[in-house]
Amino acid sequence: MSSTNTAIEWTDKTWNPTTGCNKVSPGCKHCYAEALTKRFHQSFPNGFEFTLHQERLDEPRRWRKPSRVFVNSMSDLFHEKMPFPYLQKIFQIMEDCPNHIFQVLTKRHERMVELAPELNWPKNVWMGVSVENQDYAHRVDYLRQVPAAVRFLSCEPLLGPLNLHLRDIHWVIVGGESGKRHRPIEAKWVQDIRNQSDFNDVAFFFKQWGGIRPKSGGRTLDGRTHDEMPAAWTDHLMSLEKVALAGY
Repeated sequence: MSSTNTAIEWTDKTWNPTTGCNKVSPGCKHCYAEALTKRFHQSFPNGFEFTLHQERLDEPRRWRKPSRVFVNSMSDLFHEKMPFPYLQKIFQIMEDCPNHIFQVLTKRHERMVELAPELNWPKNVWMGVSVENQDYAHRVDYLRQVPAAVRFLSCEPLLGPLNLHLRDIHWVIVGGESGKRHRPIEAKWVQDIRNQSDFNDVAFFFKQWGGIRPKSGGRTLDGRTHDEMPAAWTDHLMSLEKVALAGY
């Protein structure tokens, strides 16, 4: 589970320079990452304990194809046990790999804001927070304080209706929970978030309804899929194309 192509619709690869985490809010209750460590326990000798994997740090440098990379799908980059020098190394590697977009997602909004001024924020690092219900909408206010080129929300698993303040937010992802114990999602919650995104000119991505399996309920909303990406993604691809053309 170090780096791999992934079925997550809004990204291309995952990169896990750390693994392991602990639960901090209701969205964590049925954590898929923790379940994976139990299912493939031979690959995770430390279980779901926070663990550094220094041997994985240089992986993005070896990837030729420009990709969207979900950083720490099996952990949290701003976990309280993350050593700051190691975090700096991760940010340096992301800066050194401008062909890729690195998508960082955290539930540790306070530590994110605390450390943000001490980190370099290249334009290929996108920063997001999880917002599973209204009780955690304040994470968005923290996210606004981070100087990332793209700031995004992951409302997955969506556990209730959300009234969002989307100023300076560029992207909203919504998804229902999957697994045997998945909690229900209501269409009106998703429709309301889509409408808020549209009103604020924010890209909206609907990942799934969820169910027993991630694809159980499909991913169409009101008869169509919603696969919007931030404008920065198109700009990134265009800049790479210009570089490639200039090389001929």
